[in-house]
Amino acid sequence: MKIRSGPGRRDFIKVAVTAGAALPIYSVWSTLWSQSQEIILENARSMLAVDTVRCVGCKLCELACSEYNDGRSQPAVARVKISRNYNFGPRGQRTGFHKGAGEFGNLRLIPEVCLQCPHPVPCATACPYGAIVADKITGARVVDQKKCRGCRSCQMACPWEMITFSREVNKASKCFLCNGEPECVSICPTGALRLVSWIDLTKAVPVRQPSAQLASDYQSGRCSSCHSNRR
Repeated sequence: MKIRSGPGRRDFIKVAVTAGAALPIYSVWSTLWSQSQEIILENARSMLAVDTVRCVGCKLCELACSEYNDGRSQPAVARVKISRNYNFGPRGQRTGFHKGAGEFGNLRLIPEVCLQCPHPVPCATACPYGAIVADKITGARVVDQKKCRGCRSCQMACPWEMITFSREVNKASKCFLCNGEPECVSICPTGALRLVSWIDLTKAVPVRQPSAQLASDYQSGRCSSCHSNRR
């Protein structure tokens, strides 16, 4: 009986050939990644501010955004998000809404907008093609459609899920403040959206967690004194 004590010559050749074929691919990818990384250091000059008290949920901002950027009335691809909060609340779809504890319970209308993140910009850092850059005039972070390859890395990297992706053109997009004159601001009938000087709000806005479980404190009722629908 023949006993093999280790990998033979044929196995060694297979491994060597496989490794040799993979090296050029790895080298090309590493070079592409290192050359295409876009580091945004400057802050945006302005940003969108939201007055939740004034929002009535008319969704005209979503229509204006999609018409201006995509040439069609399609709120699903709008860069300002109203409908998802009208349906699921400000933190995404969660458990416990049938008890009236937020989400479906109070139908809060909270327009969500791009925060024009400071350095490090999550979406720009995640993009392997350097497709997200800072606009030279407004400083707003914008997706360069010529460089975008539709990998959706930016969409997964955004903590607030503000990146929009169009399956029709296989491109990502985001709010770039309409070159300094946002369409959503001009069409809002109640003044719920305003263009203001930029300020870092990334630490003040809760990260969206779709389909996440409610916190134990909330479920146990210890938060009811401050978070009651009957107040």
